[in-house]
This record gives sequence, C-alpha cells and structure tokens, in this order.
Amino acid sequence: MYVAVKGGERAIDNAHRLLAAARRGDPATPELSLAQISEQLALGVDRVMAEGSLYDRELAALAIKQARGDLIEAIFLIRAYRTTLPRFGASQPIDTGAMEIRRRISAAFKDLPGGQVLGPTFDYTHRLLDTGLAEGAVQSESAALPSTLPPVGGEGGEQSEPGGGNHASSEQERGPPPRPPSLGSGGRPSPPTGGRVEKEPATMPRVTDLLADESLIEPSPAADPAAAVGDLTREPLGFPANRDVRLQNLARGDEGFLLALAYSTQRGYGRTHPFAGEIRLGEVEVEFYADEVGFAVPLGRITVTECQMVNQFRGSASEPPQFTRGYGLTFGHGERKAMGMALVDRALRARELGEESGAPAQDEEFVLSHSDNVQATGFVEHLKLPHYVDFQAELGLIRRMRAEIAQAEGAARSPAREAAE
Repeated sequence: MYVAVKGGERAIDNAHRLLAAARRGDPATPELSLAQISEQLALGVDRVMAEGSLYDRELAALAIKQARGDLIEAIFLIRAYRTTLPRFGASQPIDTGAMEIRRRISAAFKDLPGGQVLGPTFDYTHRLLDTGLAEGAVQSESAALPSTLPPVGGEGGEQSEPGGGNHASSEQERGPPPRPPSLGSGGRPSPPTGGRVEKEPATMPRVTDLLADESLIEPSPAADPAAAVGDLTREPLGFPANRDVRLQNLARGDEGFLLALAYSTQRGYGRTHPFAGEIRLGEVEVEFYADEVGFAVPLGRITVTECQMVNQFRGSASEPPQFTRGYGLTFGHGERKAMGMALVDRALRARELGEESGAPAQDEEFVLSHSDNVQATGFVEHLKLPHYVDFQAELGLIRRMRAEIAQAEGAARSPAREAAE
C-alpha cells in the first residue's frame, strides 16, 4: 500500500459513480437494451465472444454495455467471468463441412460446386455514410430479402453482382418472386426454415478437398488421436508450441495484432503468396459425448467463420510441388480475424515446411507471447497505477548523478581559471 495516497477509498468510490454516470449519458436519451446491442452491434458482440473465449451473446452484449463500448475492456470482463464457470468436459470437434451456410466465397475458383453465396457483407458497399440510418429509416433492401435462396446452380454457377441477388446464379428459371421474410425480435428479419442452404457433400465440397482430390495441396496436418489436446486456459504457454496450441492462441488473439502481422506477410516479411481458397460463415452443431448414454448429445448451434488459405507451393526431390495450407476459425461473423489468423498460422509453419524464418510473423515466441489483448492491456495500463517509490528512487539517482557531474566539471574548471589568472 502506498502511504502517500490519502483518502483513496473515497476517491475511488467517486470515480465509480462518475463512471456510471458517464456510461448512462444523458438521461433524456433512451437507454440501450442488451437485445439492441446483440442485434444491431452484432459484429462487436461476435468479437467479444471470440476473444473472450465464451460463446454467449447476452453476456457479451452486457460486457459491451458495461465497458461503454470499449471492446477490449468487454473482452476482459468476459474472460474474468469465464474463470468462474464450472467445466463439465470438452465438446466433440465441430464439423464445418456440415455447416448451414449463410456465406461462402472463394477467390481461387469462380465456378465451384455449390456456387458462391455472397451473404451479408460489406464487400460491395461504397463506404459512404448512410444518412437514412441516422434518421431511423428502414433500409429498402431489408424489405426485399428473399424468403428462400434460389436453387444452387451446380458447377456452372456464377457469383452474383452486387445488388443483383445474394446467391450464385444459374441459367435455371427463378419462378415467382419471393415473399419478404417475417420480422423477428427487435424488428430484425428472421431467416425462415428454408432461408439457408444446408451443406451436402455433393453440393458444397470444400475447395481444399477439391484440390486434395488431385493431390494439388498438402494433406491436412493430422494430429495424433492418442495425444492430449493442449489447453491454454489451463496450462501456461510453452515453446515450442504445437499447432493445436498455436491455433488456440490465435483464435482468441487480438484482431488488430493479427491483422498487422498478416499484412506484414503480404508486404514481404515472410511472404507466403496466399489465395483465399474458401471463407464460410454459418451455423454448426455442437455435440458433447455423454458417457452415461454412450453417444454424442447435441447441445445447440453456434455461428462460426472459417477461412482456408491456399498458399505458395513447395516440393522436393521425393515429392511433387503442392500448395500449402493456412487455417482460421472464429466465433460469430469475423472474416477479417479468420483471414488474419489463417495467414499467421501459415507463416508460423515456416520451420515445419523447411522455409527460412526471419520475419516477425514467423517468430513463434514473438507472435504467441504478444497476441493476447487482455495480457497486453494489463501490462501497458498498469503504468497508470502509483509508482511513486520507484520514481522517487530514480529521481534521487539522477539528481545525484547530475550533482557529481557538476562537481567534476567545477573541479576541472578551477585549475584552468587559476592558470589564466
């Protein structure tokens, strides 16, 4: 305890009251509800869930509200809450191949089995402020949403133009125009039962599987089924880290940090020449193996974003050239995070693939030790706490050093002055 802090408890209580008042803002303005945050600030909620390592939209919305919109503070709150929860076991690995697709694109193939599903995306917007939103106007586009997606056009589908439908088109007849969807809670259009394309192996194969069929991409790195999966939430990070631990670290790493590292690889610092093989957004089933019944029990469905990067090829005297892989997966709708994660994952595989590794994104210890925004926030912001004793010690030291230098300079000037006289 710092003795120099007088009346600290009362000052802290006052700071808490001021924070509550600042959080509420003008009492004349209607207060935000958790449903409004969850539905209308959905991407912020998704990021808090992903980097907070807890899939709960209501709790993430509460954390955002409590943190006044500071997402890193909200992530900290979610992480802290997560530590209080009991652990019953581990779920089965999710099957993204059976994802109920809302968005699925590939930058590697224009015409791919199942077509390209644009889904909800900013990719084709003009980045101009929509003043209609400020006036509370309902976007006309929402009233024209189809109740069902048009049929998949097989291998001949083409990516739809912006504003010209949301799914890959084909030459088939469309039939009568679809009816607008019903509105769910909060006035948000709720997808009807047939509003999403369910993935079937014959219609929505992974792009990497298509390449693997011709041995054009390396096999997916297989894990030892008998080996225990690492768990960063229970065991401290150690080096060298296996890929399962690296992916866990990146999945809850700071989006901005991963984005910067991914950008660096594209600018030549660990260049891997990537292609976005496939990006998927949709819902997957979460199952838990119950020993009591002897089979996996479904717990519910969660939204995830998956990115499969196809990277520069490699070969050897014994193996023909093949593309290599980078992988990213995140809770909710987080394409930027998933893409950055996939690029950094591939960069961290440099030594495994026999490549030179000198770039920051290829330095495992540097990347994994600095990706967590909760740790980074704690270490940086602790500088705001009292350091009076440390500072006084250094202040006294620098004063003594300056005094010694001044004394030495004075002693050196005295003989010179006497000689001049």
